[in-house]
Amino acid sequence: MANMNSDSRHLGTSEVDHERDPGPMNIQFEPSDLRSKRPFCIEPTNIVNVNHVIQRVSDHASAMNKRIHYYSRLTTPADKALIAPDHVVPAPEECYVYSPLGSAYKLQSYTEGYGKNTSLVTIFMIWNTMMGTSILSIPWGIKQAGFTTGMCVIILMGLLTLYCCYRVVKSRTMMYFIHHINDTDTILSTNNSNPGTVSVLYLIFLVTFKAVRLGFHLEFHWFIPTEFFVPEIRFQFPQLTGVLTLAFFIHNCIITLLKNNKKQENNVRDLCIAYMLVTLTYLYIGVLVFASFPSPPLSKDCIEQNFLDNFPSSDTLSFIARIFLLFQMMTVYPLLGYLARVQLLGHIFGDIYPSIFHVLILNLIIVGAGVIMACFYPNIGGIIRYSGAACGLAFVFIYPSLIYIISLHQEERLTWPKLIFHVFIIILGVANLIVQFFM
Repeated sequence: MANMNSDSRHLGTSEVDHERDPGPMNIQFEPSDLRSKRPFCIEPTNIVNVNHVIQRVSDHASAMNKRIHYYSRLTTPADKALIAPDHVVPAPEECYVYSPLGSAYKLQSYTEGYGKNTSLVTIFMIWNTMMGTSILSIPWGIKQAGFTTGMCVIILMGLLTLYCCYRVVKSRTMMYFIHHINDTDTILSTNNSNPGTVSVLYLIFLVTFKAVRLGFHLEFHWFIPTEFFVPEIRFQFPQLTGVLTLAFFIHNCIITLLKNNKKQENNVRDLCIAYMLVTLTYLYIGVLVFASFPSPPLSKDCIEQNFLDNFPSSDTLSFIARIFLLFQMMTVYPLLGYLARVQLLGHIFGDIYPSIFHVLILNLIIVGAGVIMACFYPNIGGIIRYSGAACGLAFVFIYPSLIYIISLHQEERLTWPKLIFHVFIIILGVANLIVQFFM
Protein backbone atom coordinates (compact mmCIF):
# COMPACT_ATOMS: atom_id res chain seq x y z
CA MET A 1 0.00 0.00 0.00
CA ALA A 2 1.11 3.58 0.64
CA ASN A 3 3.79 2.46 3.14
CA MET A 4 5.26 -0.28 0.93
CA ASN A 5 8.23 0.20 -1.40
CA SER A 6 7.34 -2.61 -3.78
CA ASP A 7 5.48 -1.99 -7.01
CA SER A 8 2.24 -3.52 -5.84
CA ARG A 9 -0.91 -2.81 -3.90
CA HIS A 10 -3.29 -4.97 -1.94
CA LEU A 11 -6.94 -5.48 -2.63
CA GLY A 12 -8.95 -6.96 0.24
CA THR A 13 -11.69 -9.39 -0.73
CA SER A 14 -13.93 -11.13 1.71
CA GLU A 15 -14.94 -14.76 1.75
CA VAL A 16 -17.11 -14.61 4.84
CA ASP A 17 -20.89 -14.74 5.03
CA HIS A 18 -22.28 -11.66 3.27
CA GLU A 19 -24.96 -10.92 5.80
CA ARG A 20 -23.75 -12.33 9.09
CA ASP A 21 -20.14 -11.05 8.99
CA PRO A 22 -19.91 -7.76 7.04
CA GLY A 23 -16.58 -6.44 5.83
CA PRO A 24 -15.16 -3.39 4.08
CA MET A 25 -17.11 -4.07 0.89
CA ASN A 26 -20.25 -3.67 2.97
CA ILE A 27 -21.30 -0.38 4.47
CA GLN A 28 -21.68 -2.02 7.87
CA PHE A 29 -17.93 -2.05 8.39
CA GLU A 30 -15.89 -2.68 11.48
CA PRO A 31 -12.05 -2.46 11.47
CA SER A 32 -11.80 -5.81 13.25
CA ASP A 33 -13.23 -7.51 10.15
CA LEU A 34 -9.93 -6.98 8.33
CA ARG A 35 -8.69 -10.24 9.84
CA SER A 36 -10.83 -12.15 7.35
CA LYS A 37 -9.48 -10.51 4.17
CA ARG A 38 -7.17 -11.95 1.52
CA PRO A 39 -4.57 -9.73 -0.18
CA PHE A 40 -4.81 -9.13 -3.90
CA CYS A 41 -1.80 -7.54 -5.67
CA ILE A 42 -2.45 -5.08 -8.49
CA GLU A 43 0.15 -2.88 -10.15
CA PRO A 44 -0.43 0.81 -9.28
CA THR A 45 -0.78 1.80 -12.95
CA ASN A 46 -3.89 -0.35 -13.21
CA ILE A 47 -5.73 1.03 -10.18
CA VAL A 48 -8.79 3.07 -11.06
CA ASN A 49 -9.60 6.17 -9.07
CA VAL A 50 -13.02 7.70 -9.70
CA ASN A 51 -11.47 11.14 -10.13
CA HIS A 52 -8.90 10.10 -12.72
CA VAL A 53 -8.70 8.51 -16.14
CA ILE A 54 -10.13 5.01 -16.20
CA GLN A 55 -7.51 2.29 -16.75
CA ARG A 56 -7.80 -1.45 -17.06
CA VAL A 57 -6.56 -4.04 -14.61
CA SER A 58 -3.70 -6.12 -16.05
CA ASP A 59 -4.15 -9.74 -17.10
CA HIS A 60 -1.83 -10.74 -14.27
CA ALA A 61 -4.01 -8.97 -11.72
CA SER A 62 -7.14 -10.58 -13.13
CA ALA A 63 -5.52 -13.99 -12.98
CA MET A 64 -4.48 -13.35 -9.37
CA ASN A 65 -8.06 -12.59 -8.47
CA LYS A 66 -9.30 -15.88 -9.97
CA ARG A 67 -6.46 -17.76 -8.23
CA ILE A 68 -7.40 -16.38 -4.81
CA HIS A 69 -11.04 -17.33 -5.33
CA TYR A 70 -9.84 -20.82 -6.25
CA TYR A 71 -7.70 -21.06 -3.12
CA SER A 72 -10.69 -20.06 -0.99
CA ARG A 73 -12.52 -23.17 -2.19
CA LEU A 74 -9.76 -25.56 -1.11
CA THR A 75 -10.84 -25.45 2.50
CA THR A 76 -14.11 -25.02 4.35
CA PRO A 77 -15.18 -21.48 5.29
CA ALA A 78 -14.39 -22.23 8.92
CA ASP A 79 -10.78 -23.15 8.10
CA LYS A 80 -8.50 -20.11 8.51
CA ALA A 81 -5.38 -21.76 7.06
CA LEU A 82 -5.40 -19.74 3.83
CA ILE A 83 -6.34 -16.40 5.34
CA ALA A 84 -3.62 -13.79 4.94
CA PRO A 85 -1.78 -12.67 8.11
CA ASP A 86 -2.83 -9.37 9.61
CA HIS A 87 0.39 -7.53 8.79
CA VAL A 88 -0.19 -7.75 5.02
CA VAL A 89 -3.85 -6.71 5.08
CA PRO A 90 -4.42 -3.08 3.96
CA ALA A 91 -5.85 -0.42 6.20
CA PRO A 92 -9.54 0.39 5.75
CA GLU A 93 -8.86 3.66 3.95
CA GLU A 94 -6.58 1.86 1.46
CA CYS A 95 -8.96 -0.88 0.30
CA TYR A 96 -9.83 -1.41 -3.36
CA VAL A 97 -12.79 -3.23 -4.87
CA TYR A 98 -11.97 -5.43 -7.83
CA SER A 99 -14.57 -5.47 -10.59
CA PRO A 100 -15.08 -8.52 -12.82
CA LEU A 101 -15.43 -5.99 -15.64
CA GLY A 102 -11.68 -5.37 -15.41
CA SER A 103 -11.29 -2.36 -13.13
CA ALA A 104 -10.43 -1.75 -9.51
CA TYR A 105 -12.10 1.13 -7.74
CA LYS A 106 -10.65 2.70 -4.66
CA LEU A 107 -13.31 3.05 -1.99
CA GLN A 108 -12.91 6.71 -1.26
CA SER A 109 -13.35 6.00 2.41
CA TYR A 110 -15.12 3.83 4.88
CA THR A 111 -13.53 5.80 7.65
CA GLU A 112 -13.49 9.27 6.12
CA GLY A 113 -16.57 11.03 7.39
CA TYR A 114 -17.66 7.85 9.13
CA GLY A 115 -20.35 8.44 11.70
CA LYS A 116 -21.17 12.07 10.83
CA ASN A 117 -24.94 11.77 10.66
CA THR A 118 -27.48 10.74 13.23
CA SER A 119 -30.28 8.34 12.34
CA LEU A 120 -32.75 11.23 12.11
CA VAL A 121 -30.55 13.08 9.60
CA THR A 122 -30.02 9.89 7.59
CA ILE A 123 -33.76 9.18 7.44
CA PHE A 124 -34.68 12.64 6.18
CA MET A 125 -31.75 12.63 3.76
CA ILE A 126 -33.13 9.47 2.16
CA TRP A 127 -36.67 10.91 2.21
CA ASN A 128 -35.51 14.15 0.59
CA THR A 129 -33.37 12.42 -2.03
CA MET A 130 -36.21 10.11 -3.07
CA MET A 131 -38.69 12.94 -3.48
CA GLY A 132 -38.76 14.31 -7.01
CA THR A 133 -41.00 15.54 -9.78
CA SER A 134 -42.75 12.16 -9.82
CA ILE A 135 -44.77 13.40 -6.84
CA LEU A 136 -46.66 15.64 -9.29
CA SER A 137 -48.02 12.59 -11.15
CA ILE A 138 -49.15 10.54 -8.14
CA PRO A 139 -52.76 11.90 -8.19
CA TRP A 140 -52.99 11.13 -11.93
CA GLY A 141 -51.64 7.64 -11.27
CA ILE A 142 -54.27 7.04 -8.59
CA LYS A 143 -56.95 8.19 -11.04
CA GLN A 144 -55.64 5.75 -13.67
CA ALA A 145 -55.63 2.87 -11.18
CA GLY A 146 -58.80 3.76 -9.31
CA PHE A 147 -58.91 5.19 -5.81
CA THR A 148 -58.85 1.90 -3.87
CA THR A 149 -56.48 0.13 -6.26
CA GLY A 150 -54.20 3.16 -6.32
CA MET A 151 -53.70 3.24 -2.57
CA CYS A 152 -53.02 -0.50 -2.49
CA VAL A 153 -50.53 -0.25 -5.36
CA ILE A 154 -48.61 2.56 -3.63
CA ILE A 155 -48.24 0.48 -0.46
CA LEU A 156 -47.28 -2.71 -2.31
CA MET A 157 -44.76 -0.96 -4.57
CA GLY A 158 -43.27 0.73 -1.53
CA LEU A 159 -42.75 -2.65 0.15
CA LEU A 160 -41.34 -4.27 -3.01
CA THR A 161 -38.86 -1.49 -3.76
CA LEU A 162 -37.87 -1.38 -0.09
CA TYR A 163 -36.98 -5.06 -0.17
CA CYS A 164 -34.93 -4.62 -3.35
CA CYS A 165 -33.16 -1.66 -1.76
CA TYR A 166 -32.48 -3.81 1.32
CA ARG A 167 -30.85 -6.38 -0.97
CA VAL A 168 -28.60 -3.62 -2.36
CA VAL A 169 -27.55 -2.64 1.15
CA LYS A 170 -26.81 -6.24 2.10
CA SER A 171 -25.06 -7.28 -1.08
CA ARG A 172 -21.34 -6.58 -1.26
CA THR A 173 -21.21 -7.58 -4.90
CA MET A 174 -23.49 -4.72 -5.85
CA MET A 175 -20.56 -2.45 -5.10
CA TYR A 176 -18.96 -3.69 -8.33
CA PHE A 177 -21.79 -2.28 -10.37
CA ILE A 178 -22.97 0.86 -8.61
CA HIS A 179 -20.07 2.19 -6.54
CA HIS A 180 -18.95 4.59 -9.27
CA ILE A 181 -22.51 5.90 -9.62
CA ASN A 182 -22.84 6.21 -5.85
CA ASP A 183 -19.75 8.39 -5.51
CA THR A 184 -20.97 10.76 -8.21
CA ASP A 185 -24.49 10.83 -6.86
CA THR A 186 -23.23 12.12 -3.52
CA ILE A 187 -23.00 15.54 -5.16
CA LEU A 188 -26.66 15.39 -6.15
CA SER A 189 -27.94 14.31 -2.77
CA THR A 190 -26.02 16.92 -0.80
CA ASN A 191 -26.30 19.98 -3.02
CA ASN A 192 -29.98 19.55 -3.93
CA SER A 193 -31.27 18.88 -0.43
CA ASN A 194 -32.50 22.36 0.51
CA PRO A 195 -34.40 23.23 -2.72
CA GLY A 196 -35.92 19.75 -2.84
CA THR A 197 -37.09 19.86 0.77
CA VAL A 198 -38.62 23.33 0.40
CA SER A 199 -40.44 22.31 -2.79
CA VAL A 200 -41.93 19.17 -1.27
CA LEU A 201 -42.96 20.93 1.94
CA TYR A 202 -44.63 23.69 -0.04
CA LEU A 203 -46.50 21.14 -2.18
CA ILE A 204 -47.77 19.49 1.01
CA PHE A 205 -48.94 22.89 2.27
CA LEU A 206 -50.59 23.72 -1.07
CA VAL A 207 -52.47 20.41 -1.25
CA THR A 208 -53.63 20.71 2.38
CA PHE A 209 -54.82 24.30 1.90
CA LYS A 210 -56.75 23.46 -1.29
CA ALA A 211 -58.32 20.36 0.28
CA VAL A 212 -59.56 22.39 3.25
CA ARG A 213 -61.14 24.94 0.94
CA LEU A 214 -62.64 22.51 -1.58
CA GLY A 215 -63.64 19.69 0.74
CA PHE A 216 -63.81 16.01 -0.18
CA HIS A 217 -65.77 14.78 -3.21
CA LEU A 218 -65.90 10.99 -3.11
CA GLU A 219 -68.35 8.35 -4.23
CA PHE A 220 -67.39 4.68 -4.32
CA HIS A 221 -68.23 2.85 -7.53
CA TRP A 222 -66.27 -0.38 -7.69
CA PHE A 223 -66.39 -1.37 -11.35
CA ILE A 224 -68.67 0.93 -13.35
CA PRO A 225 -67.74 4.61 -13.92
CA THR A 226 -70.34 7.34 -13.47
CA GLU A 227 -70.52 10.81 -14.93
CA PHE A 228 -68.13 12.38 -12.43
CA PHE A 229 -66.39 9.46 -10.71
CA VAL A 230 -64.03 6.79 -11.98
CA PRO A 231 -64.39 3.21 -10.70
CA GLU A 232 -62.37 2.10 -7.69
CA ILE A 233 -60.64 -0.67 -9.63
CA ARG A 234 -59.24 0.06 -13.12
CA PHE A 235 -57.03 -2.07 -15.35
CA GLN A 236 -54.77 0.90 -16.12
CA PHE A 237 -53.04 0.45 -12.73
CA PRO A 238 -49.69 -0.55 -14.40
CA GLN A 239 -49.33 3.10 -15.37
CA LEU A 240 -49.13 3.88 -11.66
CA THR A 241 -46.59 1.09 -11.06
CA GLY A 242 -44.37 2.64 -13.75
CA VAL A 243 -44.56 6.03 -12.05
CA LEU A 244 -43.90 4.52 -8.63
CA THR A 245 -40.83 2.61 -9.84
CA LEU A 246 -39.16 5.98 -10.40
CA ALA A 247 -40.84 7.59 -7.39
CA PHE A 248 -39.31 4.98 -5.04
CA PHE A 249 -35.98 4.81 -6.87
CA ILE A 250 -32.93 5.44 -4.71
CA HIS A 251 -31.07 2.18 -5.22
CA ASN A 252 -28.12 3.72 -7.07
CA CYS A 253 -27.07 5.98 -4.19
CA ILE A 254 -28.39 4.29 -1.05
CA ILE A 255 -24.94 3.01 -0.04
CA THR A 256 -23.54 6.53 -0.22
CA LEU A 257 -26.36 7.89 1.93
CA LEU A 258 -26.03 5.17 4.56
CA LYS A 259 -22.28 4.87 4.89
CA ASN A 260 -22.06 8.08 6.95
CA ASN A 261 -24.72 6.95 9.42
CA LYS A 262 -23.30 7.22 12.93
CA LYS A 263 -24.81 3.91 14.02
CA GLN A 264 -24.30 1.48 11.17
CA GLU A 265 -26.30 -1.19 12.94
CA ASN A 266 -29.40 1.01 12.45
CA ASN A 267 -29.07 1.23 8.66
CA VAL A 268 -31.85 -1.22 7.88
CA ARG A 269 -34.18 0.32 10.45
CA ASP A 270 -33.51 3.85 9.15
CA LEU A 271 -34.04 2.71 5.56
CA CYS A 272 -37.42 1.21 6.49
CA ILE A 273 -38.50 4.37 8.30
CA ALA A 274 -37.47 6.54 5.35
CA TYR A 275 -39.45 4.38 2.92
CA MET A 276 -42.45 4.54 5.24
CA LEU A 277 -42.27 8.36 5.26
CA VAL A 278 -41.99 8.48 1.47
CA THR A 279 -44.98 6.14 1.10
CA LEU A 280 -47.05 8.26 3.49
CA THR A 281 -46.07 11.43 1.61
CA TYR A 282 -47.18 9.98 -1.73
CA LEU A 283 -50.42 8.71 -0.18
CA TYR A 284 -51.07 12.11 1.43
CA ILE A 285 -50.53 14.08 -1.79
CA GLY A 286 -52.34 11.60 -4.02
CA VAL A 287 -55.36 11.01 -1.80
CA LEU A 288 -55.94 14.68 -0.96
CA VAL A 289 -55.71 15.85 -4.58
CA PHE A 290 -57.94 13.04 -5.83
CA ALA A 291 -60.48 13.38 -3.02
CA SER A 292 -60.74 17.18 -3.16
CA PHE A 293 -60.97 17.41 -6.95
CA PRO A 294 -64.30 19.20 -7.53
CA SER A 295 -66.65 16.52 -8.82
CA PRO A 296 -69.12 17.75 -9.84
CA PRO A 297 -68.86 19.90 -11.91
CA LEU A 298 -65.70 18.19 -13.26
CA SER A 299 -65.09 14.49 -13.73
CA LYS A 300 -62.22 12.85 -11.85
CA ASP A 301 -60.91 11.85 -15.28
CA CYS A 302 -59.95 15.52 -15.73
CA ILE A 303 -57.04 15.18 -13.27
CA GLU A 304 -53.93 16.10 -15.27
CA GLN A 305 -50.62 14.21 -15.35
CA ASN A 306 -49.15 17.19 -13.52
CA PHE A 307 -51.78 18.05 -10.92
CA LEU A 308 -50.60 21.70 -10.90
CA ASP A 309 -52.04 22.01 -14.41
CA ASN A 310 -55.54 21.69 -12.91
CA PHE A 311 -55.14 25.07 -11.22
CA PRO A 312 -55.83 28.20 -13.31
CA SER A 313 -52.87 30.28 -14.41
CA SER A 314 -54.12 33.10 -12.19
CA ASP A 315 -53.83 30.97 -9.03
CA THR A 316 -51.11 32.56 -6.92
CA LEU A 317 -50.29 29.52 -4.75
CA SER A 318 -49.82 27.20 -7.72
CA PHE A 319 -47.67 29.85 -9.42
CA ILE A 320 -45.41 29.94 -6.35
CA ALA A 321 -45.22 26.14 -6.45
CA ARG A 322 -44.00 26.31 -10.05
CA ILE A 323 -41.37 28.87 -9.04
CA PHE A 324 -40.09 26.50 -6.33
CA LEU A 325 -39.97 23.63 -8.82
CA LEU A 326 -38.18 25.82 -11.37
CA PHE A 327 -35.55 26.75 -8.80
CA GLN A 328 -35.16 23.10 -7.87
CA MET A 329 -34.65 22.11 -11.52
CA MET A 330 -32.16 24.95 -12.04
CA THR A 331 -30.02 23.57 -9.24
CA VAL A 332 -30.27 19.89 -10.12
CA TYR A 333 -30.09 20.11 -13.94
CA PRO A 334 -26.37 21.07 -14.14
CA LEU A 335 -25.57 18.34 -11.62
CA LEU A 336 -27.46 15.76 -13.67
CA GLY A 337 -25.51 16.94 -16.70
CA TYR A 338 -22.28 16.46 -14.78
CA LEU A 339 -23.38 12.97 -13.79
CA ALA A 340 -24.11 12.11 -17.44
CA ARG A 341 -20.74 13.52 -18.51
CA VAL A 342 -18.78 11.56 -15.92
CA GLN A 343 -20.59 8.30 -16.66
CA LEU A 344 -20.73 8.56 -20.46
CA LEU A 345 -17.55 10.35 -21.52
CA GLY A 346 -15.49 8.66 -18.83
CA HIS A 347 -16.37 5.20 -20.10
CA ILE A 348 -16.24 6.01 -23.83
CA PHE A 349 -13.13 8.21 -24.00
CA GLY A 350 -11.42 7.30 -20.72
CA ASP A 351 -11.58 10.95 -19.62
CA ILE A 352 -14.46 12.82 -18.03
CA TYR A 353 -13.39 16.00 -19.89
CA PRO A 354 -11.79 14.95 -23.19
CA SER A 355 -12.23 18.43 -24.70
CA ILE A 356 -14.56 21.42 -24.67
CA PHE A 357 -15.94 20.22 -28.02
CA HIS A 358 -17.01 16.84 -26.57
CA VAL A 359 -18.64 18.49 -23.55
CA LEU A 360 -20.43 21.04 -25.74
CA ILE A 361 -21.87 18.34 -28.00
CA LEU A 362 -23.02 16.29 -25.01
CA ASN A 363 -24.69 19.32 -23.39
CA LEU A 364 -26.45 20.19 -26.65
CA ILE A 365 -27.78 16.63 -26.91
CA ILE A 366 -29.02 16.69 -23.29
CA VAL A 367 -30.70 20.10 -23.59
CA GLY A 368 -32.03 19.31 -27.07
CA ALA A 369 -33.60 16.06 -25.90
CA GLY A 370 -35.42 17.93 -23.12
CA VAL A 371 -36.65 20.64 -25.47
CA ILE A 372 -37.87 18.09 -28.04
CA MET A 373 -39.75 16.15 -25.37
CA ALA A 374 -41.35 19.37 -24.09
CA CYS A 375 -42.46 20.32 -27.63
CA PHE A 376 -43.70 16.99 -28.96
CA TYR A 377 -44.50 14.87 -25.87
CA PRO A 378 -45.28 17.18 -22.92
CA ASN A 379 -46.72 14.38 -20.80
CA ILE A 380 -44.87 14.16 -17.50
CA GLY A 381 -46.78 11.07 -16.40
CA GLY A 382 -45.89 9.17 -19.56
CA ILE A 383 -42.24 10.21 -19.40
CA ILE A 384 -41.95 9.19 -15.75
CA ARG A 385 -43.63 5.82 -16.16
CA TYR A 386 -41.59 4.84 -19.23
CA SER A 387 -38.26 5.98 -17.79
CA GLY A 388 -39.08 4.58 -14.37
CA ALA A 389 -40.03 1.16 -15.72
CA ALA A 390 -36.93 1.03 -17.96
CA CYS A 391 -34.38 2.15 -15.37
CA GLY A 392 -36.09 0.28 -12.57
CA LEU A 393 -35.93 -2.98 -14.53
CA ALA A 394 -32.15 -3.03 -14.11
CA PHE A 395 -31.41 -1.22 -10.86
CA VAL A 396 -34.52 -2.07 -8.83
CA PHE A 397 -35.57 -5.53 -9.96
CA ILE A 398 -32.82 -7.38 -11.85
CA TYR A 399 -29.48 -6.41 -10.24
CA PRO A 400 -30.41 -6.86 -6.56
CA SER A 401 -32.26 -10.14 -7.14
CA LEU A 402 -29.84 -11.66 -9.64
CA ILE A 403 -26.72 -10.90 -7.65
CA TYR A 404 -28.32 -12.19 -4.47
CA ILE A 405 -29.14 -15.44 -6.29
CA ILE A 406 -25.55 -15.72 -7.55
CA SER A 407 -24.19 -15.00 -4.09
CA LEU A 408 -26.34 -17.71 -2.49
CA HIS A 409 -25.39 -20.17 -5.23
CA GLN A 410 -21.68 -19.57 -4.69
CA GLU A 411 -22.11 -20.14 -0.97
CA GLU A 412 -24.26 -23.21 -1.62
CA ARG A 413 -27.12 -21.66 0.36
CA LEU A 414 -29.55 -21.20 -2.54
CA THR A 415 -32.93 -22.86 -1.95
CA TRP A 416 -35.86 -23.28 -4.30
CA PRO A 417 -38.18 -20.89 -2.39
CA LYS A 418 -35.55 -18.10 -2.50
CA LEU A 419 -34.84 -18.77 -6.16
CA ILE A 420 -38.52 -18.73 -7.13
CA PHE A 421 -39.22 -15.59 -5.11
CA HIS A 422 -36.38 -13.55 -6.61
CA VAL A 423 -37.02 -14.81 -10.14
CA PHE A 424 -40.63 -13.70 -9.62
CA ILE A 425 -39.37 -10.20 -8.72
CA ILE A 426 -37.39 -10.08 -11.96
CA ILE A 427 -40.45 -11.20 -13.92
CA LEU A 428 -42.48 -8.42 -12.29
CA GLY A 429 -39.89 -5.88 -13.42
CA VAL A 430 -39.97 -7.18 -16.99
CA ALA A 431 -43.77 -7.20 -17.03
CA ASN A 432 -43.84 -3.68 -15.57
CA LEU A 433 -41.78 -2.41 -18.52
CA ILE A 434 -43.59 -4.34 -21.26
CA VAL A 435 -47.10 -3.43 -20.13
CA GLN A 436 -46.30 0.32 -20.31
CA PHE A 437 -46.38 0.08 -24.12
CA PHE A 438 -49.88 -1.39 -24.14
CA MET A 439 -51.60 1.14 -21.84
